[in-house]
Amino acid sequence: MKGVKVKTGDWNLSLLYSGDADEKIMKDVEAAGRTTKAFVKKWKETTGYLTDLSVLKTALDEYEKLLSEYGLTGEAGYYWGLRESQDEDNPEIKAQINKLNEISVRRLNELEFFELRIAKIKTSFQKKVLAAPLLMEYRHFLERLFQTAKFNLSEPEEKIVNIMEKTSHDNWVGMTSRFLAKEERTVIDENGKKCKANLSRMLDLLNSPKKNVRDTAAVEVHEINEKYADVAESEMNSILENKRNEDTLRSYSRPDEAQHISGDIDSDVVDSMISAVSSNFKLCHRYYTLKAKLLGLPRLAYHERNVRYGNISRKYTFSEAMQVVRTSMRKLDRECVAILDQFYTHGQYDVFPRKNKSGGAFCAHYLKGSPVYILLNFSGNYDEILTIAHETGHGINDELMRKSQNALNFHSPLSIAEVASTFFEDFALKELLTGADEEMKRAVLMQKLNDDMSTIFRQISAYRFEQELHEKFRKKGYVPKNEIGMIFQKHMSAYMGPAVSQDPGSENWWVYWSHFRRFFYVYSYASGLLISKTLQAMVAKDSGSMVLVKRILSAGTSMSPKELFAEVGIDLTNKAFWVDGVAETGTLLTQIGSGMI
Repeated sequence: MKGVKVKTGDWNLSLLYSGDADEKIMKDVEAAGRTTKAFVKKWKETTGYLTDLSVLKTALDEYEKLLSEYGLTGEAGYYWGLRESQDEDNPEIKAQINKLNEISVRRLNELEFFELRIAKIKTSFQKKVLAAPLLMEYRHFLERLFQTAKFNLSEPEEKIVNIMEKTSHDNWVGMTSRFLAKEERTVIDENGKKCKANLSRMLDLLNSPKKNVRDTAAVEVHEINEKYADVAESEMNSILENKRNEDTLRSYSRPDEAQHISGDIDSDVVDSMISAVSSNFKLCHRYYTLKAKLLGLPRLAYHERNVRYGNISRKYTFSEAMQVVRTSMRKLDRECVAILDQFYTHGQYDVFPRKNKSGGAFCAHYLKGSPVYILLNFSGNYDEILTIAHETGHGINDELMRKSQNALNFHSPLSIAEVASTFFEDFALKELLTGADEEMKRAVLMQKLNDDMSTIFRQISAYRFEQELHEKFRKKGYVPKNEIGMIFQKHMSAYMGPAVSQDPGSENWWVYWSHFRRFFYVYSYASGLLISKTLQAMVAKDSGSMVLVKRILSAGTSMSPKELFAEVGIDLTNKAFWVDGVAETGTLLTQIGSGMI
């Protein structure tokens, strides 16, 4: 980018440590241990903070400092987690992670008493706590502890749950992920040449306008999913059983309630949004019918649902792609573009795909003082510019929170996190279209429509798949892979409609879909985009509204999403709000279908 010193490629992890052998890694782990021990020694055997406002303030300040500066293992756990994303098949990295996980769980258990005991403060005193100006910066944190107390287990039981999380969930999920990451197959690239590709690259090739390219890649993806379907069946049933057991212990009323509580959002809000989207699946049917017609196909194969329309052969360098994103942000807000420049120049992007690197894209942060890191698998396509904007949006969200929130509020609820990403993504799209000819404009807008269909309708179908899968497991006790596949196809077909065929092999595409392992996370993509559309319209009408957007992105967990969005006139409890957002997608579809664009 012009005027900006560039560092691209792998992450610059020296912002954390000089390398895997850096002695500072273990020193940080030990320092975190000493601080944890001192905190426990001071507060575990006393009860003054449960009855005295000033003592509670002191305890919370010290707890906040512990989490802000040290966490459970300093920045060591963060570092090794990032290293694993770069090399998922490295046993030495896994060994380090296992050691630190053991330490983390032990220290988490040592600290478990603090929040659990605060949650059980007498109801009469809770009201004084929440009304106290002295505790205002911790108000919503405390409010959440009081609200969720009914789902807490005893201190010994919570410790057992913490200990079992890795073996009962994380190890299973990591196993499947590692198997998939090791796969490398020979496929045809867009130049017609044979090449080696990992799963992430194969999935990208499915979008090629060249049928032989996408069909060849699809064969390999089908084979990989089939190869690991038995593994994924065991994995999925194990983590479903673990979740059922924990939900039963905590007395959750439904499988997705834990995720809603974690996201600080009411279940009826999520239900309302799901109902609004599901009742408009015919929009998707219209879209895929139009797409098949424009591509000259009688029907789309399952793997062709995301194929790019139009001939946009241009490839972007990473620097060029970043320039598009930077220009779009510069037009919005100086602070946001300054944050992007920081990421770019400090080497906080891991850019290109390679064997054993984690697939997809993500943005990571840890301690309040830790640098953000963004993982990409950039191959030069124009739509990957939007992925950069999406993940950078998460990073901007993190940086804005860092400046205004304490460590207890340094988190972004799902309903806000995905607003940040889609907000910046759509403005990058508009910049991409600046000066575009009609052919490119139509092709890019078709891709935008495709992304909206996936973000809103596909993710809600995925959510409904999860709902039925969990319910089926709880009735039967085990769901074999063929039945998982039938449920998956049922819900994918519901939103795709008759213009997309559910080809043999497509029933296994749940195998690599990692979000299903996070349980009911996917609703946030749809809600985030629908809320984001409203905020985008506000900023387009009045650029001064960026102040409100940044306030939302700075809030962290200091307020509930419902309260926060209400401040800018968005009522998340109103089904009409969600319906209106879905209708906007229908308007774009009508315009493209009628030739207006």
